[in-house]
Amino acid sequence: MTQHQESRIDARYDDAARERIVVEPPKRVDAPARQPFERDRARVVHAAASRRLAAKTQVVGPQTDDFVRNRLTHSLEVAQVARDLARALGCDPDLAETAALAHDLGHPPFGHNGERALAEHAVGCGGFEGNAQTLRLLTRLEAKTFDADGHSVGLNLTRATLDACTKYPWGRELAEDPHGVHGDGSPRLVVKFGVYDDDRPVFDWVRRDIEGRQKCLEAQVMDLADDVAYSVHDVEDGIVAGKIDLTALDRPALWERVRGWYLPHSTDDELDDVLDGMRLQASWPTTPYDGSRRAMAALKNLTSDLIGRFCGAVQEATFAAGDGPFVRYDARLEVPARTRLEIGVLKGVAAHYVMSTDDRVALMVRQRELLAELVEAFLRCGPDELDRPFADDWRAAADDAARRRVVIDQVASLGDASAVARHRALT
Repeated sequence: MTQHQESRIDARYDDAARERIVVEPPKRVDAPARQPFERDRARVVHAAASRRLAAKTQVVGPQTDDFVRNRLTHSLEVAQVARDLARALGCDPDLAETAALAHDLGHPPFGHNGERALAEHAVGCGGFEGNAQTLRLLTRLEAKTFDADGHSVGLNLTRATLDACTKYPWGRELAEDPHGVHGDGSPRLVVKFGVYDDDRPVFDWVRRDIEGRQKCLEAQVMDLADDVAYSVHDVEDGIVAGKIDLTALDRPALWERVRGWYLPHSTDDELDDVLDGMRLQASWPTTPYDGSRRAMAALKNLTSDLIGRFCGAVQEATFAAGDGPFVRYDARLEVPARTRLEIGVLKGVAAHYVMSTDDRVALMVRQRELLAELVEAFLRCGPDELDRPFADDWRAAADDAARRRVVIDQVASLGDASAVARHRALT
């Protein structure tokens, strides 16, 4: 992309989009010249919370083997998909990539299973939700900048970047009843919302002059990239692990799983047609995966083709729906119904052959018990056992509800192994 093209794209984002909570002085004249959204991306990349994603569950625990994806590798893959799609649509690629890099920062140990456990123990302090925790982390917990009153404003990202990170732009009081399952196979039992009550001021600042639940285009790109990445890559992981053979799918059982988890109103004929359409792709395997280098290359070509298939269909439909510009609130991402079905079928393949095992269900029960016990142990021990930032928050807390929120923040910050270690030490 030429410098002229960069300037043209940047001009589509006004001063309000580039505004930060705390005004920052210009950088040194000898520092590399970077656009505001490029600075935002760098801040998320260098954040401690980003590094901690390497120790957090994606589908199975990070310590399972050397190949399995964790939250960090997943986020990097989502970021690549988001950046490519944003560039194709004409919105700022750094902005979409930053939202993708940040989208899982608020996830606690053990993924959505851990989210469920913390939500149950945070009822008295405003609840817990991974996306609301992401906003809290970006604007408070991951300290880089302080305001005039001495309060942390987190990484002090631009308004447009924080808005792009907001997957659910509403509070807990407006959340709908959960249904279905997450990408990792755990049931959706946690209501989805994007802000806690005590983070409402910064949320209102981000959403200034925006009405209702509308998401900016960059947030929609991030959301789709997340969906595309885990639908394709979970199948890839399952194939390499020897649990999925795309040449021998049990369609009747698979379609029951797809309907039960993702596409409740789909018919066998409809799903057969969708799968048959994907099998026409030249890279779809005709022989079982054998672990050879040739098979590895063929599998990588398949994942690349599927991602290109989904993103290409969305790009074409979005361009067909309007003239743009495809930026912020001037456009809407259009996902064809056929593409949603194809993604749902891939999710169902991973769900049926990888996620629905008795040993995994039993493990998830124990993980929730561990986090519940850890929350209660921290509440008993008080600030002496908390990390220094959370100990300071505890001492500044006005009541028991605020202190419980501090403990929830502490537990949510831990990786899988460190949660187990802290539990062992405290109980």
